[in-house]
Amino acid sequence: MTQAIGSTLQADRDWWRGAVIYQIYPRSYQDSNGDGIGDLKGITARLPHVASLGVDAIWISPFFTSPMKDFGYDVSNYTDVDPIFGLLADFDALIAEAHRLGIRVMIDLVLSHTSDQHPWFVESRSSRSNPKADWYVWSDSKPDGTPPNNWMSIFGGSAWQWDPTRLQYYMHNFLTSQPDLNLHNPQVQDALLAVERFWLERGVDGFRLDTINFYFHDLELRDNPALAPERRNANTAPAVNPYNYQEHLYDKNRPENLEFLKRFRAVMDEFPAIAAVGEVGDSQIGLEIAGQYTSGNDKMHMCYAFEFLAPDPLTPAGVAQVLHDFARAAPEGWACWAFSNHDVVRHVTRWGQGIADHQAHAKFLASLLMTLRGSVCIYQGEELGLTEADLAYEDLQDPYGIQFWPDFKGRDGCRTPMVWEKDAVNGGFSTGKPWLPVPPDHVRGAVSVQQTDPNSVLNHYRRFLTFRKQHPAFAKGEIEFRACEAPLLSFERTFGNETILCLFNMSGETVTAQRPVERLEVLEGHGFGSQLAEDRITLPAWSGFFARVE
Repeated sequence: MTQAIGSTLQADRDWWRGAVIYQIYPRSYQDSNGDGIGDLKGITARLPHVASLGVDAIWISPFFTSPMKDFGYDVSNYTDVDPIFGLLADFDALIAEAHRLGIRVMIDLVLSHTSDQHPWFVESRSSRSNPKADWYVWSDSKPDGTPPNNWMSIFGGSAWQWDPTRLQYYMHNFLTSQPDLNLHNPQVQDALLAVERFWLERGVDGFRLDTINFYFHDLELRDNPALAPERRNANTAPAVNPYNYQEHLYDKNRPENLEFLKRFRAVMDEFPAIAAVGEVGDSQIGLEIAGQYTSGNDKMHMCYAFEFLAPDPLTPAGVAQVLHDFARAAPEGWACWAFSNHDVVRHVTRWGQGIADHQAHAKFLASLLMTLRGSVCIYQGEELGLTEADLAYEDLQDPYGIQFWPDFKGRDGCRTPMVWEKDAVNGGFSTGKPWLPVPPDHVRGAVSVQQTDPNSVLNHYRRFLTFRKQHPAFAKGEIEFRACEAPLLSFERTFGNETILCLFNMSGETVTAQRPVERLEVLEGHGFGSQLAEDRITLPAWSGFFARVE
């Protein structure tokens, strides 16, 4: 089977460079059968909304067969759809409809680990001599029965779990029910590449690769060194997690990964117009890893790290520093920036403490994200300005939050259902009881409400995405920073013969900036009310100014 390209899609191998990708968390997007859980048919029914935004692609979080201990990121069958999400035929219909609407489809592959219910692991743990005995990371204990080294799990505690059948420990970077695959074994690599090929032949346009830097471990199982307190941060794991106390030299970020990524890329290159974005789960050396993984045009097309998913306040100097650091670490690479996703506090809440005009702030953040050099990921509900939901302990589903409550409340607050209709039960998400509560304040900002308001956050996203497409410099161009003194951020985007000056007021007060000496042609259509005078530019609170430099 060859890749299915819809009538409105061209086989452009470079489509991903500067693309805007809309992330869908399927459990929470649209429920089509009333069981309270979103599904593939629900996504298909809502694709017109996605198309109305003007994005280039969707990324769908895992929908594969799974016991759902980590809500799909614990896969028990890589080549089938979990019944709660539907059937393979439903996925085929989703791809066909997306392609008809001009939307490419990327899926989330979790290759570093499986569920402990995956047949591979069931066989692997059955003995030390079975054909898949070496498909996972097993080790004898130390003489005193303790784990083989000091590696930690992101979800808390040791990264090793004792198995009474093999009388050995197995490694798990996440839940104990998520054993790590041993990619040092060529048979494991071949099996994962077969999974990749299965979905490419089914018509997907690319992949988001989960925890891409976790694929390999140190064969000597050396202890990780301690991390100096001043170097600890809470970008990869919450501050209450001792995972932050180690420098993760040996349990991830291993050099052997580069050759596997080349193998993965070679399979993609057999098909037209395929792209992959890798998630680099490391806040210590994330950009350096992203640079390695996107160099040479033979590994990942793009990577995103955690710099803009962090809790640190957003500042002009900070934005410029991240872009400078990426350019230094990945001179051959391409970034994919995200402000929110299914794992972190929504950015309008994370960066919005003490801000009076949340709507203006949300519009400003969207515009900033979509003018940075790189591709863009937008997380569902971001286009509505949804805030982080504050859930009661009894409503939590996320094992991460349950483990560290109340100091860390987990990821459920950013995973609550999408809200479609203000006057429908559960905001139009489901006729049944949703798997997570639908916050009443979210319902008040549902799609049906914002649809008819020209000044809504939703219509700003649509307007700005149209504006972005009218100027290729935003998607493909180089970036050069002019000024980064708070509250003003200024940079130029250049592509071909077009140079665009971008000026942002990152504050809640009106500010003025000196007019540049160059001749400017003010650009319209972005929705901001900044004014250009003879000697100055006036920017309202949380706004932007855009002009072509002549």
